[in-house]
Amino acid sequence: MISSKPPRPKVRGGQEATAVTTELYPAGPFRLDFTAWALRRRARNRIDVFDGHYRRALVIEGQPLALKVSQASLPESPPTLTLTVSGRIDALTEGRIRTARRVVETNLGLAVDLTPFYRLARSDPRVSGLVARFRGLKPPRFPTLFESLVNAVACQQLSLEVGIELLNRLTDAYGVTVPGGDPLLLAFPEPEALAAASSPALRQLGFSTRKASTLIGLAAAAADGDLDAMGLETLSRAEATATLQELPGIGRWSAEYVLLRGLGHLDVYPGDDVGARNKLSRFLALSEPPDYDAVQRIAAAWGPFAGMVYFHLLLDGLAERSILPFA
Repeated sequence: MISSKPPRPKVRGGQEATAVTTELYPAGPFRLDFTAWALRRRARNRIDVFDGHYRRALVIEGQPLALKVSQASLPESPPTLTLTVSGRIDALTEGRIRTARRVVETNLGLAVDLTPFYRLARSDPRVSGLVARFRGLKPPRFPTLFESLVNAVACQQLSLEVGIELLNRLTDAYGVTVPGGDPLLLAFPEPEALAAASSPALRQLGFSTRKASTLIGLAAAAADGDLDAMGLETLSRAEATATLQELPGIGRWSAEYVLLRGLGHLDVYPGDDVGARNKLSRFLALSEPPDYDAVQRIAAAWGPFAGMVYFHLLLDGLAERSILPFA
């Protein structure tokens, strides 16, 4: 489990310091490379970056900070991660560092105990080799419900490559950089920034009129605190799915995407995801691609960990396409 008493952060550089380091102790086994790639999905993703370290910019209490996560431990050793938080010295408060830790713990699934999943996988010859190959992969999540919804809308009815490019453009236009940091590393747009955007401006980035309207509406709701008030974390899968589908522009595919990637419902295998459905069909050598109901019947065998099979198949697909260079 993650250490409940993290070591006191170390400030580097004396009075001129612009970085704080602290350590995280995820539940093992853990592979930073596998988990970061399951989060970023494509090399073109400029929001969640992996270059041997996981990097991300984040706005915390109004201040942009740069996060860098490094893993020096061997995959089967008790995993230890080093988190470096950079920014203006007056922004590196203890409260913001604590928030940065929580974001990383969420993003990289550090607290998730996968012992029952590994036990299940060993008993299923269909996935045992796959899971062994990517041992140490944790279930990634976006840090906020808002970011999860924006990701879902951007990728609706489009290839993942196009969806990632739209998210990059959105972040280039409305994200912010960290003072003194990498100018290419931008924080995902804050709700207030997108709420103030115009539909024509979003259409110029490549969004359809309907998607532009949906994004602005979601941003306004998030800025007003209405999304946080939905209480999705306490709802069952069925209840959360129904609640999400009440939001304009959010259908079943988007709702399940948010449940898995935003809320950590690991029992979700998105049956409307064409890529995930086709990958499942090829992997299991099915005679024809399954429809939504067939996917759910297949995934039922993996019970509360169907989403983990989804993430493992995602990495397998990245490796097949040489997007995952070290697998």
